[in-house]
This record gives sequence, C-alpha cells and structure tokens, in this order.
Amino acid sequence: MTTERHPFEPFLPGNARVLFLGSFPPQPKRWSMDFYYPNWINDFWRICGLVFFGDKGHFEVAGEKRFDKDRIMKFCREKGFALFDTATEIRRLADNASDKFLEVVTPTDLPALLEKIPQCRAIVTTGQKATDTLCQAHGCPTPPVGGWVSVQIAGRTYQFWRLPSTSRAYPLSLEKKAAAYRTFFESLGI
Repeated sequence: MTTERHPFEPFLPGNARVLFLGSFPPQPKRWSMDFYYPNWINDFWRICGLVFFGDKGHFEVAGEKRFDKDRIMKFCREKGFALFDTATEIRRLADNASDKFLEVVTPTDLPALLEKIPQCRAIVTTGQKATDTLCQAHGCPTPPVGGWVSVQIAGRTYQFWRLPSTSRAYPLSLEKKAAAYRTFFESLGI
C-alpha cells in the first residue's frame, strides 16, 4: 500500500498566535479548494463564518460548492491563524476521507513548525485522530473536548486545545461546534 505526502505547505503567517492542526487532507477528488479543510462537507470554515461574521456561508462562493481560498487566507492572516496537520505522511486504508482509515506514517515535526511562529501561544487539534497523533508524538496529556491542558514543546509552554471535530461525521450540531470554538477564541481574546 502506497503512502501519501502532505500536499500543502504549512500556512504560517508571521503574526500567528494559534496553530490549528487537523489530521491530514482528504484525497484531491474531495477538495473544493487547494487549501486547508478543503472538503465541501467539512464545517471548519462554516464554523469560522458563524463565529466571526454570524454567517455560516461567509467563506463560500455563492452558487458554487467551493470555499473562497483568497478570502480565507486573508482572514487567517488578519486573525493570526496558522494551519497544518499532525501528519506529513499517511497511508489510506480505505478510499474515503475518514480519519479512522488513516495510518500515520510520519507525524509532523511540531517543534520545527512552532519555531517558525514565535508569537504562537495555543495549539488546537480539530479532531480525535489529530489529538491522538499529537499526544502520542509528544507525550502530552489529552485535553477534554472543548478544553485545554498546558504543554511544553521545545522548551516553550502552550495551551493545547482539543476542539470538536469539524467533520460532519462528528455527532454535534454546527451551532454547538461553533459555540465551543467561540469559547476558545474568546479565551484568547481573538
């Protein structure tokens, strides 16, 4: 079975205060754009739209089933959001986008990533696989969903948040997911 390398470069704005980590992008056939959380049925950008603009469709291109990558990138730069995933190389055990069928071959070198964003104070995982991968790679305690623990990585202290998965497979309404993300953003003053 072949492995896949991560298709995107880490998105690391110089002012990044938060690093969001998913597990790994879905296959390109499931992308609605070539950027993070590209799957049309993933709600990450709808959650951000609800929290910051009161509109779950804020980052959607009207009349099309795709997200507006340029608007998203501008928003992330303004807010200081960095994006990557907890795996740089995986093996797919099934032909779908489910995390439960992803085998992590190479976890992300988190210290190297964090070194490039010195203002970062919080690391956020957006699903169970991402949380498990980070905890296994760094010996971190697992935060409760919607909560955080303090972690030391490469001599620095971070708030490590575990937020609800943005996948529609996660059994929580969009509004309740957005409420958990809103609590996180408010706690950091974003």
